[in-house]
Amino acid sequence: MSTTLECQNQIQVGQKAPDFAAQALVGDGSFKDVKLADYRGKWVVLFFYPLDFTFVCPTEIQGFNKHLADFQKLNAEVVAASTDSVYSHKAWTEAGLGKVQFPILGDTSHKVSQAYGVLIPEKGIALRGTFIIDPNGVLRSATVNDLPVGRSVEETLRTVQALQTGKLTGCGWKPGEKTLN
Repeated sequence: MSTTLECQNQIQVGQKAPDFAAQALVGDGSFKDVKLADYRGKWVVLFFYPLDFTFVCPTEIQGFNKHLADFQKLNAEVVAASTDSVYSHKAWTEAGLGKVQFPILGDTSHKVSQAYGVLIPEKGIALRGTFIIDPNGVLRSATVNDLPVGRSVEETLRTVQALQTGKLTGCGWKPGEKTLN
């Protein structure tokens, strides 16, 4: 499958993460405006998924939900985003996805997914992008999967832990193991 991505800005690891502001479905089932600046001083795991009411997406959302406390112990917050509306997110959680403890952005304008380089313009949906942003707003990790391939929440958690060491971590490094320096 070939996909053309159009990015106004090329985002790069090591640079400031693109600011975002969007309405989100939050843990208590209400809607709230959420922006990257709300998380200054914390690590942020921002992940994009293609669509509500699909097959792979709920496994990822439920996986992040299951591990939310693990991320929060690391001073990291999780934020999800798709190009669906917050009303679609709410209907999906009520129709069987279940309660989600972190915000789910409704990126109906496609501005956030475009800023992060994951928008598929001809489909109006986002690829499975995972972005780790440090407490100073710097993008420290970016991974993007094609639509049919789900991501590993455990690997995202491990990557946050590795980044937080501030040291060189070899292939397959796990918390508690020696770093390379």
